[in-house]
Amino acid sequence: MQYRRFGKTNLRLSVFSLGTMRYLANFENAQQTIEQALALGINHIETAKGYGKSQEYLGKALKAGLSVPRTQLHITTKIPPTPDADTMRRCIDESLEKLQIDYLDCLGIHGLNTWEHLEWVQAKNGCMQAVAEAIADGRVRHLGFSTHGSLELIQAAINTHLFEFVNLHYYYFFQRHAPAIQLAAEKDMGIFIISPADKGGRLYTPSQTLKDLCLPYSPLELNYRFLLADNRITTLSVGPANPQELIEPLGVADRDYQLIPEEISAFQRLENQQKIALEIDKCSQCYACLPCPENINIPEVLRLRNLAVAYDMKDYGQYRYGMFENAGHWFPGMKANRCTECGDCLPRCPEKLDIPTLLADTHERLNGKAGRRLWG
Repeated sequence: MQYRRFGKTNLRLSVFSLGTMRYLANFENAQQTIEQALALGINHIETAKGYGKSQEYLGKALKAGLSVPRTQLHITTKIPPTPDADTMRRCIDESLEKLQIDYLDCLGIHGLNTWEHLEWVQAKNGCMQAVAEAIADGRVRHLGFSTHGSLELIQAAINTHLFEFVNLHYYYFFQRHAPAIQLAAEKDMGIFIISPADKGGRLYTPSQTLKDLCLPYSPLELNYRFLLADNRITTLSVGPANPQELIEPLGVADRDYQLIPEEISAFQRLENQQKIALEIDKCSQCYACLPCPENINIPEVLRLRNLAVAYDMKDYGQYRYGMFENAGHWFPGMKANRCTECGDCLPRCPEKLDIPTLLADTHERLNGKAGRRLWG
């Protein structure tokens, strides 16, 4: 296992962190998953108020005694932003009680997703008053935020200088937040990548097309290598449902992360495949088409189409597309069939894409069952 400095927190975190959103089958499974992670060299465990019994199970495991002492573990929990200080005080107290610890190494404001949320954390007597009290008395040592918000919102949150780290969506198949990575690095913030296996493309169950393009690597391994080759990134979340799911990701935990010719060739094959498969219908993700009068997240819809057409990533596309209109501010935007063909987006598109036609095609390809899940 390799370890990197987590920005201005000066914590040294393993390049993989144990996310605890999916180990919830029972306490024994959670305990075994935690122990397997520790045995593999992970020293950072992340949970959240919204992850069912995750905090409770981690607390029981800590109380029972682990193979690594608490002083050598870094524990993060996440709490949603609140409009008032009292609610945040209660949430911090409840989290510490469930975790059965007297301090958090890191507290993340969980889901700083809207401009209203940003107003809450900047309000004079808002939730950050309670956080400041917890930092002052030692119950919280470092503060950051996680986000499913827009690039512009993320950059604004970073520029408040309230936070020491950020949890971001950023993957080979979603590079929209590259400017936020750069800004966070310039501010010496720790950078924690959220869910590179699942939200990064459901890469644990890849299509045959994607597997063939990524050889000699698995798609999951190639995405990990892409991320860890960027030394601005501190750590990647791994969220196993059981101890066995830690084996594949940890296979790349101790290597040199400079990209080698075989990896570069695989990325070139992926790029070429998009050009060939999509031809003149490739969305370049410039976001110039927004805002949409019907509140359709056109770039994200067309990104999912890009992936489904080029790499046969239909399963992932249906999973994410099904969350539109079902996940609130965690995944905002209306489905593509809401398009009225008003034409508002057409003159703004530098590729001159027939956006209404592509939206209709995406809806036909990907519209399936609605998706709901725990948020992380």
